[in-house]
Amino acid sequence: MAMLWKFMRVAKYSKAALSPKVKVRGIPTHSRHSSSKSVPSDFASSAPCTSTVELLGKSYPQDDYSNVTEKILSKVGKNLHNRKHHPLWLIKEQVKEHFYKHYLGRHGTPLFSVYDGLSPVVTVQQNFDSLLIPQNHASRRKEDNYYLNRDHMLRAHTSAHQWDLIHSGLDAFLAVGDVYRRDTIDSTHYPVFHQMEGVRLFSCHELFSSIKDGEGLQLFEQGHRTAHKQECHTMEAVRLVEFNLKQVLTKLMTHIFGDGLQVRWVDCYFPFTHPSFEMEINFQGEWMEVLGCGVMEQQLVNSAGAQDKIGWAFGLGLERLAMILYDIPDIRLFWSEDERFLKQFIGPHIWQKIKFQPLSRYPPLINDISFWLPSGTYSQNDFYDLVRSIGGDLIEKVVLLDEFAHPKTKKVSHCYRIIYRHPERTLTQDEVHRIHQAIEESAVRELGVEGRF
Repeated sequence: MAMLWKFMRVAKYSKAALSPKVKVRGIPTHSRHSSSKSVPSDFASSAPCTSTVELLGKSYPQDDYSNVTEKILSKVGKNLHNRKHHPLWLIKEQVKEHFYKHYLGRHGTPLFSVYDGLSPVVTVQQNFDSLLIPQNHASRRKEDNYYLNRDHMLRAHTSAHQWDLIHSGLDAFLAVGDVYRRDTIDSTHYPVFHQMEGVRLFSCHELFSSIKDGEGLQLFEQGHRTAHKQECHTMEAVRLVEFNLKQVLTKLMTHIFGDGLQVRWVDCYFPFTHPSFEMEINFQGEWMEVLGCGVMEQQLVNSAGAQDKIGWAFGLGLERLAMILYDIPDIRLFWSEDERFLKQFIGPHIWQKIKFQPLSRYPPLINDISFWLPSGTYSQNDFYDLVRSIGGDLIEKVVLLDEFAHPKTKKVSHCYRIIYRHPERTLTQDEVHRIHQAIEESAVRELGVEGRF
């Protein structure tokens, strides 16, 4: 369930595609950034079916669904969550140590196993079908995902591994990895981020053994689905699973953020858990959402071969926790190679108290861009992807300033404000002008808009 996925988003069709010439062999070892000397575009129109992309040692033929850019592919294999002393590694290790220490099996060994090296390339079946997400669900659309082709994609959540791990016989596990989603551009959103998935299954004996007179209680019944339970679950079983889930997560967050932490639970909707909740914590006087969780859909559990068990799942974002815990203001910093950033997180142990000391705040450069939308399909996420592909991490934020409909022609115009700011140095007007001009030209060429430059 590691997604914090906003399933209620309205998704649109995307036209972005990877250049037919792209080949990525093995695991990339460096990021590609735009420079002041050249401003290449990673965008191209829909690639022909004969082109392929090679990623992590495998070849994937492209088709009309392919929309992964070179900029995104350059992030695959970075595995920041496994880079020692990186803030995301620190969060992962803190959570892992907490589960290893507090949840033990019958022989005194850790109950939860941890998987932090699973491939980010998954099938559409793994990412959606195995989780019972309907074929027509908005979360499947190209606007929100990075597809290699109609059958393969970069995982949108670590939940993509949930079915396989349960099917392998695991009852309790944590899965950690990088996930990929097309999204808005600001200080808290990035197309690549990192999640941790947690799953625990219970047999009838495991769930009820500690309950007084619990011998006669059952996990399943033939009932009706309500707001509080699934049709096949007994109310007693759901209440105990829900209690255990909330207790586990409250202890985890208290362990990370300190005693006295205030927690509250908000009912919500996720396709593969019911009931479902979002957890919010009060940190330094502000309520913040930190994770999503719920009782696993029994149909999913049954299909994975655990028909006699009931379970819970949760998902949290490592960047979200690290930004709160270490007071990191901009999500782009997690990809920084600047020693002034990285050295701040080197300490004698993973629980070292750290407060991020901001690097010199370099001044922003602001440019606006206006254009008439094409008569066909247009997606804002297509434009955001185009901007990211050309400007890379020089783009701090993109805001839709104005939307205007011409009273006579009925044509619609968008005006966006693009804020340029390098996290490690001062940008010049000249290099920003070249990047902005490349964005204007690519928007006309690739998205079919009519410039008002």
